[in-house]
Amino acid sequence: KDSESKEEVLFLIKKGESLSQIAKNLEEKGLIRNKTLMEWYIFLKGKEKNIIAGEYNLSPSMSLKEIVDKICSGEVVHIKITIPEGWNLRDIAFYFENKGMFQAEEFWQVAGFPAIDYNKALDLPKPQDFSGEFTFLQDKPTNIGLEGYLFPDTYFIQKSATPEDIVRVFLENFDQKLTSDLRQEIQRQGKTIFEIVTMASLLEKEVKTKEDKEIVSGILWKRLKYKIPLQVDATITYITGKKSTKVSIVDTQIDSPYNTYKYKGLPIGPICNPGMESILAAIYPKKSDYWYYLSTPDGKTLFSRTLEEHN
Repeated sequence: KDSESKEEVLFLIKKGESLSQIAKNLEEKGLIRNKTLMEWYIFLKGKEKNIIAGEYNLSPSMSLKEIVDKICSGEVVHIKITIPEGWNLRDIAFYFENKGMFQAEEFWQVAGFPAIDYNKALDLPKPQDFSGEFTFLQDKPTNIGLEGYLFPDTYFIQKSATPEDIVRVFLENFDQKLTSDLRQEIQRQGKTIFEIVTMASLLEKEVKTKEDKEIVSGILWKRLKYKIPLQVDATITYITGKKSTKVSIVDTQIDSPYNTYKYKGLPIGPICNPGMESILAAIYPKKSDYWYYLSTPDGKTLFSRTLEEHN
């Protein structure tokens, strides 16, 4: 132990690690002189149950008491992560992979696999079931992943967090944002939370402004009611994974339950993780005479009443 060194070292305490293992690791890292002394100290202070797993910044210049206080305080190293509105399971998983936290695949095993592999989806592992913890997931089909529910926001999470820890943080945030008033309103309309989240995900990807989202929401709910195909381009790009918003005639023929050109009704599940504005627009659509809309390359939305106008 170089007790003069102020240089901080990242020290990880894993979940379920024993006191003797932690003490041994601290000694090996040169953070304490004697592991037995540390075990005795923690034992005498009755703190063996107080140690909290996570990553800590520790330095050899810290006293035994300071180190013990810190690892019992839960003052772990956090990193800031930002999930933008409209990101999907693919975007989120690769974001964590690029941060070096875990593989995209590990995230998908918890949150579900992206739709690009929908035809292979029958062989893919089912997403983890969180519906026992979060009632808002109870109307979500179990074979569909958590696309749509991973609430876009800025989070501070432990660097050592597992995919499951992170998914739980996203879901807790969604749980708070979808207030009981909103849930009652959804129920009053005879809709499910799953339908609202799916609709919100379409609005998030299709249009930019709050006003446009509300009008498009009105158009899409109306088309659903009259059994007219939604023909939402964003559902096609979700299947193909292409970054371009341009959709070819060939693309519209793809056989996928996400394809709203080929199949009537909402896609089989959400196509991204919508923000609050899109969720509210899905719950509170605006009535209009419009049946069609078109987005220009610069993000404006043109509305039409008839197919002629639209064409």
